[in-house]
Amino acid sequence: MRKKHNIPAYAIVELLMRLSPFNKRIGDYKGHAIRADDVLVKTSGGRINFSQTLIMRQFAQPELISHDELIKAAAQFNAVRVKQKTI
Repeated sequence: MRKKHNIPAYAIVELLMRLSPFNKRIGDYKGHAIRADDVLVKTSGGRINFSQTLIMRQFAQPELISHDELIKAAAQFNAVRVKQKTI
C-alpha cells in the first residue's frame, strides 16, 4: 500500500501567491498531484513543479525561503496554450 502524503494545499496556494510578482501568468491554484519527491501543481495558467520540501518550508517557516529560491521556483512554470475555437 502506498503511503499517503500530507501536503497542505494552502501552503501551495501561498507559494503561488508569492510567485505571482515574478510571473503573472502562473494564475490560481486548481489542484495538485504528488509524484515521488515532487508535487505537480495545476493552475489557471499552466503547471508548475515544486519539491515537497519547499512546500513544507512554506508551511513551517516561509520567512526562510529566499528571494532567489522564489525566482528559481517561478522559472519552473510551464504555461498552457489556450486553444482557440474555429468558426
